Amino acid sequence: MALQKNSIHQGDCIESLKKVSKESVDLVFADPPFNIGYKYDVYDDAKQTDDYLSWSREWIRGVHRILKPNGTFWLAIGDEYAAELKIEAKKAGFHCRSWVIWYYTFGVNCVNGFSRSHTHLFHFVKDQTDFTFNRLHPHVRVKSARQLVYADSRANPNGRLPDNTWIIRPQDAPESFTPNHDTWYFARVAGTFKEREGFHGCQMPEQLLARIIRVSSHPQDLVVDPFGGSGTTLCVAKKLGRQWIGFELSDDYTNYIEHRLDGTNVGDPIDGPENPIKSAPTTAKGKRRKKPFDDDTEKAVIAAYKQAGCGYPADYLLCDIELNADFVSECRKRCNGGSAYLWNHFLLNLRKNNKLPRATKRPGRINSMQMDTYGFASEVAWRLLAIDYRRTLDDILCSPEFAAEFDRLAAEFGPRDVSVTSLDYRRAAQSIRKRSKNARVTSAKQFSQWFRKTRKLRRVDIEECLNAEFEIPGVFVLCSDNYGIYAGESENIRVRVQQVRENPKWQGLEPNSILYEPNDGSLATKYALKSALVRRESTLLNCQLLVHNSEFPT
Repeated sequence: MALQKNSIHQGDCIESLKKVSKESVDLVFADPPFNIGYKYDVYDDAKQTDDYLSWSREWIRGVHRILKPNGTFWLAIGDEYAAELKIEAKKAGFHCRSWVIWYYTFGVNCVNGFSRSHTHLFHFVKDQTDFTFNRLHPHVRVKSARQLVYADSRANPNGRLPDNTWIIRPQDAPESFTPNHDTWYFARVAGTFKEREGFHGCQMPEQLLARIIRVSSHPQDLVVDPFGGSGTTLCVAKKLGRQWIGFELSDDYTNYIEHRLDGTNVGDPIDGPENPIKSAPTTAKGKRRKKPFDDDTEKAVIAAYKQAGCGYPADYLLCDIELNADFVSECRKRCNGGSAYLWNHFLLNLRKNNKLPRATKRPGRINSMQMDTYGFASEVAWRLLAIDYRRTLDDILCSPEFAAEFDRLAAEFGPRDVSVTSLDYRRAAQSIRKRSKNARVTSAKQFSQWFRKTRKLRRVDIEECLNAEFEIPGVFVLCSDNYGIYAGESENIRVRVQQVRENPKWQGLEPNSILYEPNDGSLATKYALKSALVRRESTLLNCQLLVHNSEFPT
């Protein structure tokens, strides 16, 4: 790819799209000028119809060229040209999966017509049978009536997919504009909103972009916005751990976007209201939520654990797919249904309250050799899901769907020459959680001198690390230019770097150098030094417990 990733590029979108490698992009979101005479900085928004359609045809074809065969294209457009651009997209080779209406009731007031109160959002794909649609993503799904009205603890905790009308009605939200309704509510970014950037009059809400990016891409996928505008697409992509490229015609807007991106960090919360307005009748002052578990349920779950757990600890049962499936099946038989997430979480609560029988089988601890072989992949997968799902490790492992996504990510970043099971990856993540907490404490005592960059680290080109002299134990930071991607520990730095060089997912992060410090201490010692380097370099893909006492620091 000729253009640098994770950058906003000033220039015409049609010419800029030509610089992007063919079939290299996972998701494009485009919010082009609507051709309604809006006063932009430098763009003419009052073209003749034929000129506007010709221009649109050209950039849409450019989008089709850069998207991967399984890529996705979302287009936001007003009434005037919605049908025409849908046809142009079809001519370019796209298939329309959904025609979504984003509706806001404090829209543009019209003197001689009905007020403008909605925008069209087209969901296009290149291949109707092969495209990304993360239907189980927790921030894409919404509460069901069974959850909202009946307060039924047995309802699917993942909710359901939303409708294709996304609504904001401020009269329904007396205290705030809240987006995650079972009919989609997204606040238009009004001038009084804290989220408002101020330099661009057509700013999309972050919550809306977050839903689109989450449902149509995976962590570290590449997202492109041909019309940078206020920079919201790029900021949300960055927050959600995606790679991104943006184009913007205006020099001033480009500078504003760069400033906004500089103040945005991977893992930052999505701006805008988060709590749903319940579309179903409220139960707050009427029907009270029942106590989810009575004593009989507790006894039944303990019995299911005894029956299906084979004597293993609860943490191990979460990691073993077959044992966990048997446990959930037993719970459903004894308790008349319920989701896997529900029963797994209840099992952990029982363990934390010392109500489970003592385990009779103790699986061996994940040792330093195993951690060196595949632990790094578990850490990266956990971090990416934490960014994307905003869920703890326990939440991830309690949900078979979330855990399967964790397995997929770990396998993508894991070793190519070793067979690693889902049980291995999941148990390694649990081990990393414990080791990281201990390392954070030890780091402050033994390696605080590394917290500041006044203490110099050795830096070498990544190709040099393949030499025999780097067959040494130590701690390293994988870098893309001056940006820290991942801090790792290894008994053989050369071997680990070789794994990175041979893995397409790692190469997609464009690593080109490492910072390193030799260390022949124990795994605990290396982890403590690693904790110091994560704090120092603010690396992207490391467990947050290495630095903070919470998986989601504020």
